[in-house]
Amino acid sequence: MELTLFTDIGIIFGLSIIILLLFNRMKLPSVLGFLVTGMLAGPHWLGIISSISEVEALAEIGIILLLFTIGVEMSIRELWDIRRSVLLGGTMQIAMTILLVYSVDRYFGLSFNTSLFIGFLISLSSTAIVLKLLQERAELDTPHGKTSLGILIFQDIIIVPVILITPILAGASTSSGDTLSLFLLKAIGVIVLVLVSARWIIPSLLFQIAKTRNRELFLLSIVFICLATAWLTSSIGLSLALGAFMAGLIISESEYSHQAMGNIIPFRDIFMSFFFVSIGMLLNIGFFTDNVLYLLLLALAVIIIKFATAGLATLILGYPLRTIIITGLALAQVGEFSFVLSTFGLEYALLDQDMYQKFLAVSIITMAVTPFITELSYGVSDRATKTIPYQKLVNGFYANALTKDNEEKIKDHLIIVGYGFNGRTLSHAARNADIPYVIIETNPETVRQEKKKGEHIHYGDASHEAVLKSANIDSARILIVGISDLVATRKIINMAKSLKPDIYIIARTRYLSEMKKLHELGADEVIPEEYETSVEIFVRLLKKYLVPEEDIDKFTREVRANGYCMLRKSYSSGKERSFSLREELPGMEVSTFKVGDNCHASGRTLKNLEIRTRHKATILAIRRGDETITNPSGDIPLYSGDICIIFGKPEDLHRIRELFRGPACDIP
Repeated sequence: MELTLFTDIGIIFGLSIIILLLFNRMKLPSVLGFLVTGMLAGPHWLGIISSISEVEALAEIGIILLLFTIGVEMSIRELWDIRRSVLLGGTMQIAMTILLVYSVDRYFGLSFNTSLFIGFLISLSSTAIVLKLLQERAELDTPHGKTSLGILIFQDIIIVPVILITPILAGASTSSGDTLSLFLLKAIGVIVLVLVSARWIIPSLLFQIAKTRNRELFLLSIVFICLATAWLTSSIGLSLALGAFMAGLIISESEYSHQAMGNIIPFRDIFMSFFFVSIGMLLNIGFFTDNVLYLLLLALAVIIIKFATAGLATLILGYPLRTIIITGLALAQVGEFSFVLSTFGLEYALLDQDMYQKFLAVSIITMAVTPFITELSYGVSDRATKTIPYQKLVNGFYANALTKDNEEKIKDHLIIVGYGFNGRTLSHAARNADIPYVIIETNPETVRQEKKKGEHIHYGDASHEAVLKSANIDSARILIVGISDLVATRKIINMAKSLKPDIYIIARTRYLSEMKKLHELGADEVIPEEYETSVEIFVRLLKKYLVPEEDIDKFTREVRANGYCMLRKSYSSGKERSFSLREELPGMEVSTFKVGDNCHASGRTLKNLEIRTRHKATILAIRRGDETITNPSGDIPLYSGDICIIFGKPEDLHRIRELFRGPACDIP
């Protein structure tokens, strides 16, 4: 029995482990480690891998699974929300890159056809690398993440028409007009099938499968949906990866998307490693070393061109300078689908072997440096926004048009940064509670749509002084930062505190490890999603064990009262700090209670209610209409509609709230 492939897989895994351990100690990205593994094991260096075509097949599965998981994490509605980035951003980026590369190639004497074809090759970016880096940094939901994704989706779609017109560039006779028309009809048919499947077919099918409680059956069904959709799109001329992305969108519309993600992710990570290894195998080390300086200069030129075109496309979309720079640098490499397209160039003699090796070397160099460029992009964008005096560029060219309105300046209000799920939920709650608020959002399309609905939303990057001042930060009480971009969150907190030191800041973060830095920058409260997730899991566990709701409520209040305090103390011990109720009086809270109609408290004095003596709590103040009664005496009666601000332990406050609920009843 032939075991060559199994031997090669074992070699790849073993060599990868050694290199990744070394790279991890050097704090280098794993993507670069896999590329080096491929270069070492490939035919042009040590030559210990013989089944290169099989490795490439495994690599293609990795791309399919990556795009599938991206689709599962999104939804058709979210894809519709970034349609402007897909259509306008993608078109502008492709067109400008082709034009620039074509002009340079023609200047150096290449033919019209070859120059145009090389423009097509260079215009594509690496979906696999960019999305993997964005996923690792949890930045797919950021403005630069969504813009990058939109442009990459357009690139994956445009590859098909480019392949169709390649024979025309080479002068080959083809009925491409009929082929293109047939392709468009097939593409429309696939899109309709996806929409119908997402709405009716797949949810019903997965429901029947989930009812069996058979884990193996569920996994096989998910993999089949992914591969079948990829095969369907491939059969009409679209890429396998695009089909896998559409399969993910189908799954995302069902309630089984989270389980599907959990099943697929381990397989995705394994097969993605083969993709990066296979790319490394393509490079001819001898050719590279003989022309290293020339190839490095070519790679630098490609990076500059791609940064410029992707940045200009993002600028046209209306985003601020920070998003422009990060998006431009994120897309400043040559993509994996360019390798597919380059084989057609060889077949139709648009490229010779020398050009092909140059293309491979430059592409791999740009891919290898992408993790470093991405890491540097945040610092570059920070320096640029501070250095460039042209505020219209820094804040976005649509800033004035989208922030000008006839609203009166509000005071004592809430500022919400980011209009994702958190921002929408907070604005809805603030509106219902009659709390004045202003939203700051960097997506110009979202701002335009929400302004038409009458929402109090401004366009801009909240890390800039002018944008925060446009939201009247001088008179604001609270700032909530609910975005996914950690670097931007840090900048916003720092800027807000410099403009108004006493503003109360609540920030969201994904990880507990980020709490320390955000508190040091001035955040008063940091809500770590990891911690909240663990609390919610335990709450659901208690419910399954039939623990009473009151005990569960008591538990969550105590955990949130004490838990965040302990998290802060874990990294602030030994440091001098200002007084904080949560830190200095752990387990104590300040809560507000509204006096209900016909409740036990209505019409009674504070002395009759025995809040302090019987219930071990203290009424700090009473809000009655526009009046605030501080340190109220025991003779003051309470009336329906009064709001009492009470200080005490969570369990005591839990019992006290029964006094303020109507209708009146006997209180033990």
